Amino acid sequence: MDTNTIVVISAGFTSFFTFQLLFHFVSYWFSAKVSPGFNNLNFEKKIEWNSRVVSTCHSLVVGVIGLYIFLFDEATIADPLWGDPSLVKVNIAIASGYLISDLLILIWYWKVIGDKYFIIHHCTALYAYYFVLRDGVLGYIGNFRLLAELSSPFVNQRWFFEALKYPKFSKANVINGILMTVVFFIVRIASIPPFYGYIYSVLGTEAYLRLGFLIQCSWISTCVVLDVMNVMWMIKISKGCIKVISLIRQEKAKKSLQNGKLD
Repeated sequence: MDTNTIVVISAGFTSFFTFQLLFHFVSYWFSAKVSPGFNNLNFEKKIEWNSRVVSTCHSLVVGVIGLYIFLFDEATIADPLWGDPSLVKVNIAIASGYLISDLLILIWYWKVIGDKYFIIHHCTALYAYYFVLRDGVLGYIGNFRLLAELSSPFVNQRWFFEALKYPKFSKANVINGILMTVVFFIVRIASIPPFYGYIYSVLGTEAYLRLGFLIQCSWISTCVVLDVMNVMWMIKISKGCIKVISLIRQEKAKKSLQNGKLD
């Protein structure tokens, strides 16, 4: 077993146990320290809170590493299909450790936080990452898909505000909502046309044919499944954003009317 393989396996196991530790112990202690409102939450809310704390930590780690690879990893930039994915494999191993950890938590606390779409998302992503880790192919592509995680901290923060009963029109809530919508759109929706444009550009090339039929089908099919869910989530987020903006306008209109009456 070569050194790179040992590093990747170690990264995966370390990731799994670290995120389990974060969920079961660290998040309880840390959340109570930084947010007094945490102690007032019921059991179900605390479970989801801890799950989202872990999700945010994972997103920040793989998102930052992924952004570095996307911008500076010369090997995978030069050859997105076959470039040496050593650093990518470490990042994907971290993501895989998290996904397996989160799957176990989802199943164990199914009545509290179970969600069939998350199960589909996690299993689909793990299936796709398997080929990157096993065959060392599609490194740049696998990392590009990981950049979608950069939107998760904003999605989770929205839930934290809601759990703590922050007013919907509070400055922090509105700013986070705008950032969530913009970042989600950039990393999960705006990236779709160039991504599939790239797939079309390599179809039939020697590098693409070398992948083999199974990897070719798996690559495209898993990305389609994930992107369908991304579009569904984007529609849901957009509806929520439009609703909040509409309510803010109504509140402003009421205040203007009241001020006019007072004058």
